[in-house]
Amino acid sequence: MIKNITVLVAGATGDLGQRIVSELLLGDSLVRVLTRPGSGKAHAVYGGNDRVEIHEVAYTDPAGLVSALSGVETVISAVSGARPVIIDAQRALLAAAVEAGVARFIPSDYSADYRRITPGSNRNFELRRELAAELDAAPIRVTSVLNGAFADMLTGQAPMILFERRRILFWSSPDQILDFTTKDDVARTVALVALDEDAPRVVEIAGDRVTARSIARTMSELTGTPFSLQWAGTTGLLAAASKIGRRLSRDQDETFPAWQGMQYFVSMFSGEAELRHVNNDRYGPHEWNSVRNVLEAHLGFDVIAPTMVSRPPA
Repeated sequence: MIKNITVLVAGATGDLGQRIVSELLLGDSLVRVLTRPGSGKAHAVYGGNDRVEIHEVAYTDPAGLVSALSGVETVISAVSGARPVIIDAQRALLAAAVEAGVARFIPSDYSADYRRITPGSNRNFELRRELAAELDAAPIRVTSVLNGAFADMLTGQAPMILFERRRILFWSSPDQILDFTTKDDVARTVALVALDEDAPRVVEIAGDRVTARSIARTMSELTGTPFSLQWAGTTGLLAAASKIGRRLSRDQDETFPAWQGMQYFVSMFSGEAELRHVNNDRYGPHEWNSVRNVLEAHLGFDVIAPTMVSRPPA
């Protein structure tokens, strides 16, 4: 691991981006953040930190990007969006990184394994696969971090756990392995990859590997109330529904519309996006946040306490 380097983070004011910057600042790195001209958010978040440099540059300004990247060893992209961001903005960032002589580039992947999915089955994954071809051809070292889905989404954003109805939805099989990692654990890994001169093309991590069946069991244990599995159809039916939703969608550039969420579940429950080479130990021992940890924190002590009291002594 190298130290005392300059790392630039694009998308540093986003949820994941802020977590990545926080992890980098735990070490000795100097951090630069890239922000759009006129946006005050970066100054509000980082303005008082003397180890963070704020660079206001538009992605349509090649010379400005090269200047912002001058002297940077690693670029971390944590931008979020559809084609205008994942392809266009990151393509501009990559070109500037190459021209500025940056050694390493970490693209904004942070997802399940998009490399084996069926064409047409997942827009966001296909955008990442399209950019990956350009990254592989560029004269720069690239490392993608794949982490499955964000475990934080299980608390409500991803409609898999129906908390009030005490149901766990699944498609096709309740025993399909599902990879989940919290944003905090992803941010930690990304910061370590940024300092790793020998990082491979892809680093796969999974804070937890669960199934719909095991999630139902966990929810039952945490709440003291039985949670049952509910078959929601096959992945084929879900894929068809997502296609209809996409055709009817008014904004094709929305980052995560409902039909894209359907596509994500298709990729996961079909097994196509399952991680196959997880290496959680690459950067040493670490206590990963489990799905159980996330759900326990979400439910809160008031819900869990009655369960704990009612349990017989071991």
